[in-house]
Amino acid sequence: MGPGWRTASAALVGGSVAIFGGLRRAALALPRPDAVRSRPSRVWRWRNLLVSFAHSVLAGLWALFSLWHSPELLSDIQDGYSVSGHLLVCFSSGYFIHDSLDIIFNHQSRSSWEYLVHHTMAISAFVSLIITGRFLVAAMLLLLVEVSNIFLTVRMLLKMSNVPSPALYEANKYVNLVMYFVFRLAPQSYLTWYFLRYVEVQGQGAFLTANLLLLDAMILMYFSRLLRSDFFPSLRKGSAGRDVDGEKFLID
Repeated sequence: MGPGWRTASAALVGGSVAIFGGLRRAALALPRPDAVRSRPSRVWRWRNLLVSFAHSVLAGLWALFSLWHSPELLSDIQDGYSVSGHLLVCFSSGYFIHDSLDIIFNHQSRSSWEYLVHHTMAISAFVSLIITGRFLVAAMLLLLVEVSNIFLTVRMLLKMSNVPSPALYEANKYVNLVMYFVFRLAPQSYLTWYFLRYVEVQGQGAFLTANLLLLDAMILMYFSRLLRSDFFPSLRKGSAGRDVDGEKFLID
């Protein structure tokens, strides 16, 4: 990638940050459920979740369509390239930067530190992909996770709003579990296997492999929490009286 393309990519990332900033302001004007309005601590989280939902829908469907439209990319995970994939990585980088700033400037770092760790990993990995133009296909596969995040975010919005229809939450609970397997665990497992088997553990390859393994640990931890919360509540430890605000880690 030449300096001009890198400059253009930086501008795209900056534009994405601005887009999500606009979405955050737009979310302020949307009506909020009584359960959210009555709890000031939830107002910021509700707005933050709405922006996260927008990113999940756009990025998840974008990644899905790009890989469906160009399946030949899957045969070259290291050096395969598409303009759509490049734009997607820039777009999602902007979201992760915006969300990190939103967390920090609204003094939510302590309760959302896991998010900040995740975003730091994603931003550093995506920047390396943008600069080198390599492993973009791997990023597209990882961003399939955003399809799963659509249902994880809906789960949190339903819990925060105290939706009066348990059937809606129950239906989303099972769809969420299926999507977690298909769009989060499956791509993550495949990429981990691929990197450990085919990618040289040096330079960018070593950096991305380390990021991937750390992400594996985080995903398995989140999955265990999700199972305990929605399917095996009797196994939850120390959760009595725990507020839903403390469960933001489940959505990304």
